[in-house]
Amino acid sequence: MPYHSVVLVKQVPDTANITGKAMKEDGTVNRAALPAIFNPEDLNALEMALQVKGEHGGEVTVLTMGPPRAADVLRDALYRGADRVILLTDRRTAGSDTLATSYALACAVERIARDYGDFDLVFCGRQAIDGDTAQVGPQVAEKLGVPQITYAEAIQDLRDGSLVAQRALPLGTETVRCMLPCLLTVVNSANRPRPPSVRRMMAYKLAATPLEYGELLERWPEFETEEALDGYLAERGQQITVWSATDVGAELDRVGLSGSPTKVLKVDFVTLAADGTREIDASQEGLAAMVKELARDYIL
Repeated sequence: MPYHSVVLVKQVPDTANITGKAMKEDGTVNRAALPAIFNPEDLNALEMALQVKGEHGGEVTVLTMGPPRAADVLRDALYRGADRVILLTDRRTAGSDTLATSYALACAVERIARDYGDFDLVFCGRQAIDGDTAQVGPQVAEKLGVPQITYAEAIQDLRDGSLVAQRALPLGTETVRCMLPCLLTVVNSANRPRPPSVRRMMAYKLAATPLEYGELLERWPEFETEEALDGYLAERGQQITVWSATDVGAELDRVGLSGSPTKVLKVDFVTLAADGTREIDASQEGLAAMVKELARDYIL
C-alpha cells in the first residue's frame, strides 16, 4: 500500500557559530547574521519518510516555514529524493513562537491534504537546534487532531492502517502501535541520512521559487522576463511552490508576534573560566577518582 508522507523541515542557524549578534533587541533570532543549515534531525525525519516510500511506494511532500532563503533546504530535500516541496513564507509570520509556528504548519498540512491527497504520515525532527524546545511536532499533531509518536527511532511494521514504532528513551526503548494517520518526531539515532543524489541534483539544478526569479534573470538574461522564466521552469517541473499565511487559511492574529505568547526576556552569554588546576595520578585509580568526583559534582 502506498503512503503519502509529509515531512516538516526547518532551516536553522548553525549553533556551532554563534556570535554576539545572534539575537535582536526584541528577543527574536537574528537569522541574517548566522550561517544557515538544514536542521540535523529533520534530515533523519526525511530519511525515514524516504525509506517508507522505498519500501511501500507513495509520495514524500516536504514543507518548510521560513524566509525566502529557506528554499535552500527544499532544494536539498529534492536532491535527496522528495517528490514535492513547499515553502510557507510570509513577513506576517516573522517572530512566531512554537504555538504560532505549529498553527501555521498545521494549516499548511491541511492544504497539502486538500491539494495533493490525504496524508498518512507526518514526520519531523525531534527538535530544532535553534530553539531546542521539541514542541512544534507535538503541537502540530494536536492541531491536526492526529496521534503522535515522539522520539521515534524505527518503524518496525507498517500495514493495515497502523504502524509499530520503536521509541528511544533515556533508559531504554519502547515499542508502540499507532493508527494512521499519525505524526512522528524522529531522533538522530534513527538512521544515517542519505547524501544528495548527483543525478537528482542535475535534474533539479534549476529548481527555484518565484521569489528568486529576479536573481535568476541576472544569471540568465536570455529569458528577458519573469513570465518567460516561469514558463521554462514550469515545463520542466522546476518550480518550488510558495504559499503565504493567507494561502493556507491561517488567521493572521494567530501567527507572528501577535500570535506568540512566548517572549525572550534576556539572553546571557556564559563564559566558563578555569578555577585553578590539579594534577591527578597517571593511573587507573587516579582516573577513576577524577571521574567519580566529576559525577558527584554533576559535571559528568
